[in-house]
Amino acid sequence: MNFPESLIERLRQARRIVALTGAGISAESGLATFRDAQTGLWSKYRPEEIATAEAFQRDPKFVQDWYARRRQNALKSMPNAGHLALAKMEQRAPEFLLVTQNVDGLHQRAGSKQMVELHGNIHRFRCFENDCASENFDVENGRCRSCGGHLRPGVVWFGEMLPVDAIQTAVEAAESSEVFFSIGTSSLVYPAADLWRRAKNNGAVVVEINKDPTPLTPLADYSFLGKAGEILPEFARQIWIRQSGGAD
Repeated sequence: MNFPESLIERLRQARRIVALTGAGISAESGLATFRDAQTGLWSKYRPEEIATAEAFQRDPKFVQDWYARRRQNALKSMPNAGHLALAKMEQRAPEFLLVTQNVDGLHQRAGSKQMVELHGNIHRFRCFENDCASENFDVENGRCRSCGGHLRPGVVWFGEMLPVDAIQTAVEAAESSEVFFSIGTSSLVYPAADLWRRAKNNGAVVVEINKDPTPLTPLADYSFLGKAGEILPEFARQIWIRQSGGAD
């Protein structure tokens, strides 16, 4: 795959790179996106009806079981070449931040460390009733040992605000970035969908990688339609590996 030389040179010179990822990159690992049709017991429920504090209050076990199934599916999936390429980009770039809307933990398993999880992580838990300290959780039984309350997944539900520290870190990084990647995301869910605009308004080059066109496509400086698992490794090869004359 041949990328514009102007983009390759900009990436080689960039010190501050931010990458925003969405469900598309995980879908390449065979992990169904959040709003994909449910199967079996869950087929008559919409995720938007389950992923709420109100649903958890009505039936904690039902919601816990749904998330347990999602965790199992996430653990069965493996990081793909796109996840691995982003971890390598972090190692090569002077300043790199990965901002993800995904909760599946695949980026961590691929080796990414400098990252912000806007929507939390499905493999972590919180005390629903009293927000007790996490070191005293009985995860197997879904209970908090400190207060006896229920454990909920450590994700952001519908009707809840994103973690203030997470979104603030993401905004500051986007506004100071020199190159901003939007990868596998619909560019429809705010405030994440506004990060590219903040980056562009402050002089960053905006690069989109997505399987299908999005509202960002005609506005990005560069837009590549295709799989992140195919495009990102080639980016890494042309930017850093080819430049150094080595193999990776």
